[in-house]
Amino acid sequence: MSQILQAIRGMNDILPDEAELWEQFEELVRDWLRGYGYRPMRMPIVEPTQLFTRAIGEVTDIVEKEMYSFEDRLNGEKLTLRPEGTASCVRAVLQSNLLYDGPRKLWYMGPMFRHERPQKGRYRQFHQVGVEALGYAGPDVDAEQILMGARLWDDLGLTGIELEINSLGQAEERARHRIDLMAYLEKHRSQLDADSQRRLQTNPLRILDTKNPVMKELVEAAPKLIDYLGEASLKHFEGVQAWLKDAGRPYRINPRLVRGLDYYNLTVFEWVTDQLGAQGTVCAGGRYDGLIEQLGGKPAPACGFAMGIERLLALWTEQGNSVEKPATDVYVAHQGEQAARHAFKVAERLRDVGFTVQLHCGGGSFKSQMKRADASGAIIAAIIGDDEAQANEVTVKPLREAGEQQRVGLDVLAETIGECIFGQESE
Repeated sequence: MSQILQAIRGMNDILPDEAELWEQFEELVRDWLRGYGYRPMRMPIVEPTQLFTRAIGEVTDIVEKEMYSFEDRLNGEKLTLRPEGTASCVRAVLQSNLLYDGPRKLWYMGPMFRHERPQKGRYRQFHQVGVEALGYAGPDVDAEQILMGARLWDDLGLTGIELEINSLGQAEERARHRIDLMAYLEKHRSQLDADSQRRLQTNPLRILDTKNPVMKELVEAAPKLIDYLGEASLKHFEGVQAWLKDAGRPYRINPRLVRGLDYYNLTVFEWVTDQLGAQGTVCAGGRYDGLIEQLGGKPAPACGFAMGIERLLALWTEQGNSVEKPATDVYVAHQGEQAARHAFKVAERLRDVGFTVQLHCGGGSFKSQMKRADASGAIIAAIIGDDEAQANEVTVKPLREAGEQQRVGLDVLAETIGECIFGQESE
């Protein structure tokens, strides 16, 4: 007997019980996004590798170490499984000229791929909800997107998620900060871990986001980017804070918050929790005003964020939430050749009028079928033998509440089942 093949490490199956939780979450998310005027879109999973090297930055961890990239065997094109959604979204918007008649609010949902060391909350195939507002320049949109997260946590009944914000300013402000930061870090090179020494010449800002506790004091004493912001950047950041204060939303300014993608500028933010171990960020984003031009479009401002679905669902279940099992109204049990054909007709007729129906398949005694009917969670069993089939009737048996079993004609079956179900619900 050959060995059963296993899923790729860090790429997980989502089995029925868990998948139903995902669907419940996704339905709530769709309603939440409609409430803010965001429209859905879907992009390919595979994109040109150049899209991500141009957008994310060639010296970021994602591009250097984490992307699943390969050559198309037929034409040699360099392709990559998307590691994040913003670059793909902007590419699609530019390709279809969606900004021709004004700003757009868009969202998407789906799998992303990064070759990381799998652990709780960090997988090689992971899923995100991405939210992008393109063509909006003011701090009001930044604040609205942050407050959108707060509303979703309330809708989900989640607690213990805190907001951290920062400003990365503009390119010239970061350049001045970079000079002083590199000089500071060079003086303390011996205290840098291997990862930070590698980043020192290429991406020193990322050193501020180190998770190494040994370097905490060193990083805390480093020059802070916020001290290098000009008047316009400070005004934008103060505007974001004013909107948050008006909404009564507490936050913490975290000068070490820099995000891992090169395209960010001005506002960046993270929603974090201490209830998921090391992977505490459940939602993050910020402004990326230069990316549209960087990918070949006319200059236009933009901001957005992404949420990790696996992490949010882990937090959701950890805080005591459970999936609502999809309701089955009727389980149709049958025995006999004529009964099987009649049962098929009965099941379709009940579905026609809106009932959810499971039709028994695979044969077996009525006793075994009734066990399955009970396990299905159905409210009613519709029982059909050859006698019922010949008489064009069905035996109706309540499964969840006390009630008499009755045999009725097909012409009144839907009405009878409706009375049984809705009568039980109203008691």
